[in-house]
Amino acid sequence: MDREWGIEESIGVAATPTEVYRAVSTVRRTGEWSPECRAVWARRGPLRTGDRFVGFNRRGLFVWFTTCRVTTARPGSEFAFRVDALGLPIAEWGYRFAPDGEGGTNLTEYWRDLRTGRSAPAAELLGKVFSGVAPERRAAHNRAGMRATLRRIRQTLEA
Repeated sequence: MDREWGIEESIGVAATPTEVYRAVSTVRRTGEWSPECRAVWARRGPLRTGDRFVGFNRRGLFVWFTTCRVTTARPGSEFAFRVDALGLPIAEWGYRFAPDGEGGTNLTEYWRDLRTGRSAPAAELLGKVFSGVAPERRAAHNRAGMRATLRRIRQTLEA
């Protein structure tokens, strides 16, 4: 099985790109939507480029935390952050927000694996030990999680 290094998933949301951006960039809400992230320690409100936060994650019996830094914060357009664990680069996660032409938003979540180079073996081992997911299965695992996350964001914003 070939390893995927990046994936994305999209969904339509009946809310404006500004409204969807505001919800997603308020990362303290991530635990409401993500099947893996249980809580986030961050300042209140939408984050800006350079802001840092900590994600607390759980999958079954596996529990771990990650440190994150916002890399892109363009209101109504894109929000992204880099994830590190114990100082090792792990991934970039992000969201793009595009008007759908009917007053709603096409919301795209994307993920890019950063476990490359000299630090890759250690980062891959950490990922498997903490999350229980082998590197070659990570993209498929994340795709399922992204679909669940996007559905939950839509449900929340359309309620």
